[in-house]
Parts: sequence; structure tokens; C-alpha cells
Amino acid sequence: PGVGPVTARTLLAEMPELGRLTARQIAALAGLAPFVRESGKWKGRAMVAGGRKSVRTALFLAALTACRHNPVLKLFRDRLVAAGKPKIVAVVAVARKLLTILNAMIRNQKPWQTA
Repeated sequence: PGVGPVTARTLLAEMPELGRLTARQIAALAGLAPFVRESGKWKGRAMVAGGRKSVRTALFLAALTACRHNPVLKLFRDRLVAAGKPKIVAVVAVARKLLTILNAMIRNQKPWQTA
């Protein structure tokens, strides 16, 4: 739930490494891994950047849909928002979680299963 034909085709076309890399590697490749930007005494926030823009965009839109229709990811997002995270940060976290779930599904060759 949350991944439609456009997202699936984008992921298959733009990320041939899907199913072969670890969760951290695939998130960094897609541009969904948080990177801390600090220099000297200046302490910044962790931001997602780089990676493949088309994949990141498709996953962000899929995450918005998954936050409404996928019960597992909806609970995950609601838990993050209840903990005080901004809503946009929670959606990006859902996008990363969705990518890691899809990576595991392709690696194990198993369809989506609600736990």
C-alpha cells in the first residue's frame, strides 16, 4: 500500500541496485540518508541531500500516500509526530522506511505482508 505503478517503475528503472545493497547504502543512494553538516563550532541539523532526485521525489509522493493507506507506516508516522518531530521530517522518515521495506521485498523475493 502506497506504492503505485509510477513509483514501482521509477524505482526499477532508476535503481537497479535495489535488493542488492544494505538498508543504509540504498537510503544514501536514493538521497534519503541524513547527513550532519558541521564545521568547527557551528552545529547544524542533519539533512537529506544528494542521491537520485527522481527516486527521492517518487518515494516522497509514495510516502504521502502510504501515510494514509498503509497501516504500518501510518502508525510509524503518527508515533514520530507524537514524539515532537515536524510532519515533513516524519514523511521523509516514512519514505526511507518504505524504501528499506521495498529493498527487503526484492532481496527476499516476497510480496507485501501485513504483520
